[in-house]
Amino acid sequence: MAGGEGTRLRPMTANQPKPLLPVINRPIMEHVLRLLKRHGFTETVVTVQFLAALVRNYFGDGDELGMSLHYATEDTPLGTAGSVKNAADKLRDDRFLVISGDALTDIDLTDMIRFHRENEAMVTIGLKRVPNPLEFGIVIVDDHGRVERFLEK
Repeated sequence: MAGGEGTRLRPMTANQPKPLLPVINRPIMEHVLRLLKRHGFTETVVTVQFLAALVRNYFGDGDELGMSLHYATEDTPLGTAGSVKNAADKLRDDRFLVISGDALTDIDLTDMIRFHRENEAMVTIGLKRVPNPLEFGIVIVDDHGRVERFLEK
């Protein structure tokens, strides 16, 4: 997902989408795509909206990363669920992973997918404990890790 406006990072994101902001001399989204590649993902659908052409021009078809990138463009911001729904025709009828193109992580995606399959889950969400969850929201889970409810920030 690479369509947000990154308003909290203005003015850095006034003329550049947040996924293209550099971290260690590479756009954030490049780090995310390399993570996906390390875990065996080679085909990716990138959802874009804000300054979409800049993302498309930078990554192209993904060949330089050894991946195949396809794009689902939103005319107006659709939010997270709307963005995924907008890409539905490119996702086929198979399992898929949703990941932000502007969030750095080193999550073990292979282990997450294994967990998802072993538990025959309909949906699996990756969570991280933080000292002060109030700025992110809180997820209440039961003893088996099943989500009981979300408390928004």
